[in-house]
Amino acid sequence: MKTWVNGQLLKFPDEPVISPLDHGMIVGDGVFETVQISRNEPFALTRHLDRLVRSAEGLGIGTPDVGAVREGVEATMDGQDIEFGRIRVTVTSGRGPLGSPRGSEGLTYVVISEPCHRPPDVSSVVTVPWPRNERGALSGLKTTSYAENALMVEHALARGASEAVMANTRGQLCEGTGSNIFYVVEERLLTPTLAAGPLAGVTRALVLEWCAGEIDVAEQDAPIEVLQTADEVILVGTTRNVQAIAKVDDRELPAPGPITQRVQAIWAREVSRGMDP
Repeated sequence: MKTWVNGQLLKFPDEPVISPLDHGMIVGDGVFETVQISRNEPFALTRHLDRLVRSAEGLGIGTPDVGAVREGVEATMDGQDIEFGRIRVTVTSGRGPLGSPRGSEGLTYVVISEPCHRPPDVSSVVTVPWPRNERGALSGLKTTSYAENALMVEHALARGASEAVMANTRGQLCEGTGSNIFYVVEERLLTPTLAAGPLAGVTRALVLEWCAGEIDVAEQDAPIEVLQTADEVILVGTTRNVQAIAKVDDRELPAPGPITQRVQAIWAREVSRGMDP
């Protein structure tokens, strides 16, 4: 693991260098991205950095210096041999007072690169009783205000699942805490629309783009109960890629099903063509 903060590569990855008054600590006022490392290369880095900028501007903390972030990525990956791993990029509004109003000392930048284990090809999910507010101020932004997600995923882990899936305030299927969800009905591959409140996931967008023309794929909203009747369920995300789901709550499904296998094959083919699609 290597850590870069505000232009400086740290001697120790967990060296304390962030002010306790940083608003990322005080009120969770920041944005982040997680980027997959595959064979020592970041995957879809440009798309992730584009979303980082959108999230920061949407949160109102300013426009991050993407060039500086790229330097941080290069610095933290240099000298590491990472077959599979992740890069965490965090940008906060910087040092501020002990309240909600922000300071004016500039943004804080943190980049961490580390190897990690690949998620399993097949997993399980549970639905949770707490909704995602698709009309909230942070809807569609990838912010560091993640306590709600942390609570939900701990709820899932306690029940033997790897991910929690939630509805929005209208009872429509929305997303997982750190993933987007697809499902199959009568050989159609479907995923909630962005209007339902999910994050515009990078993997989600690539699946939609790459599968169009080869699979009947669409964005379509439905009640969360659709997971109790869907033929197949799939999670997609930065490190999950395209993950088959064998169990939703107490319901077991064949995994990977035939459509899931086709999506996985398309994914593998397209990824082999370039690391920054």
